[in-house]
Amino acid sequence: MSGPVLKTERLTLTPVTVADYDDLCAQWRDEAFTRHITGRALSAEEVWFRVLRDIGHWANLGHGNWAMRLTGTGAYVGSVGVLDYHRDVTPPMDAPELGWGIGGAFHGQGLASEGVSAALAWADTVLKAPRTVCMIGPANLASLKLAGRLGFVRYADGTYHGEPTILLERVI
Repeated sequence: MSGPVLKTERLTLTPVTVADYDDLCAQWRDEAFTRHITGRALSAEEVWFRVLRDIGHWANLGHGNWAMRLTGTGAYVGSVGVLDYHRDVTPPMDAPELGWGIGGAFHGQGLASEGVSAALAWADTVLKAPRTVCMIGPANLASLKLAGRLGFVRYADGTYHGEPTILLERVI
């Protein structure tokens, strides 16, 4: 199963496929991208497992990560997804999770907002989930600010892999 292609003013969002692997390897070596997600670069093997996880997400759940590319050039910008990762987070997340990340070269251009807004509109229309959630590390001020602009509000302080995290929700 492949998922829908979403288009915004500047972006084309396509479900992650094996063809995205090289761009994802480069992305996961970008310190500006990994700083608030893993805190370290990922190996090619770890990226491969993520690609397979993303493909499986779409095939089995009907939602997952999209690769975000500039429509005009095809440049890989980052990813955004509607996820169900069964994260080992306390307290547990009990609604579809929104996740996103943008490469350092694209920070400050509004592309994250554009991509996440498209994913949320899709989730609202297709999944009809009355609530979506996200988790953001306390130091990730840019993502916290974006989440707030998109209607997410803090509902809990949690821990993920022993680190503090902020859990946010958006109710429609």
